[in-house]
Amino acid sequence: MARWPKPAEGSWTEHYPDLGTGPISLRDSSSPEFYELEREAIFKRAWLNVGRVEDVPRTGSYFTKEITIAKTSIIVVRNREGSINAFHNICRHRGNKLVWNDFPQEETKGTCRQFTCKYHGWRYNLDGDLTFVQQEEEFFDVDKDGYGLSTVHCDVWNGFIFINLDTEPRQTLREFLGPMITALDDYPFGKLTERYDFVADNNSNWKIFEDAFQEYYHVPGLHSQQVPPKVRDPQAAFECAHFQLDGPHRLVSTAGARRWTLDPEYMYPIERATRSGLVGPWQTPDIGVLPDGLNPGRIENWGITNFQIFPNLEILIYGGWYLLYRYWPTSHNTHRFEGYLAYHPARNVRERIEHEVSSVVFKEFALQDAGMLGGTQAALDTGVIDGFPLNDQEILVRHFHKVVADWVKQYQHEDEEA
Repeated sequence: MARWPKPAEGSWTEHYPDLGTGPISLRDSSSPEFYELEREAIFKRAWLNVGRVEDVPRTGSYFTKEITIAKTSIIVVRNREGSINAFHNICRHRGNKLVWNDFPQEETKGTCRQFTCKYHGWRYNLDGDLTFVQQEEEFFDVDKDGYGLSTVHCDVWNGFIFINLDTEPRQTLREFLGPMITALDDYPFGKLTERYDFVADNNSNWKIFEDAFQEYYHVPGLHSQQVPPKVRDPQAAFECAHFQLDGPHRLVSTAGARRWTLDPEYMYPIERATRSGLVGPWQTPDIGVLPDGLNPGRIENWGITNFQIFPNLEILIYGGWYLLYRYWPTSHNTHRFEGYLAYHPARNVRERIEHEVSSVVFKEFALQDAGMLGGTQAALDTGVIDGFPLNDQEILVRHFHKVVADWVKQYQHEDEEA
């Protein structure tokens, strides 16, 4: 899709006539049949972010990832040459899950020299090669070269580890990300390694929760108790300054007041005491010149840009720190929500407190969204109403559901021709 600046008069949506302006269907968020199509059409074809290079810091470092929507478990490991490999988490002998601890459905991580199956002791090196078969002489001409771990396509962009479960990816990772996302090539994610992780299992479709972070129209209504009384206004409107679409991906940028310039009644006492809060630490260490792609709308007093990478990743950058969300479908009306906040490593106790306060505030906001969306899902599951009007500030919601539908239609077309 082309990218356009917003005109002095008019709307964002009118620049994208293929999106339309009428009500949209949300059957895609309540249909078990559509969920099964998403499994094949999206999550077994798109590039999926599963971690960062800091998760596998040294030779032999590994972690497992349970991808329920794709009915698979993968192992991600750093080999002796420093490259990162990914494999299906399955022993080639009798199909036992290869890497797990006490409970096979739980993810795990660690460091090892090789992977050994708990069942019969087959061993694999860090490149997935089968290196040892217990009582090999009992087998009938087993060629170990033909029984290595099943490889998963894996690539890294700016420290983010992506995998692709397709037999042969239709695009390289860089082609898939496109120019809007790769405009962040020079953003120093690798300097922001102090992380605060959280996970929640939610009773809503993955797209419904992702929609919540694609618009700020809901902020005055849903989050009124999270802002000081001075700024509570029933008629308040939060308008974003810039929207942008590029292929299946989206972004939204907003301005943001410098918190330390505000009067005390515009914030809670804890914000002034800790110099931190909803927009993160008031001031962060200098991490160098930020790339132009971070603020493509050239917004004065820029505050945040939310990069939404299809299908289930969001990276929200606040200049000197960032926030990451991932949405992993677990059924047609449930999903696992993963998030973390990443800062420059604290240089003193005050900075550590600033980071902790910021992370607590953000989790509170996210959980409030999660609680509301359970109600949304319950209503959608009744199937009583379909056809929901969206305003111009919800253009990314409109685009997201259209892209999902397009990927499913493409899959169905290819399946019919096969």
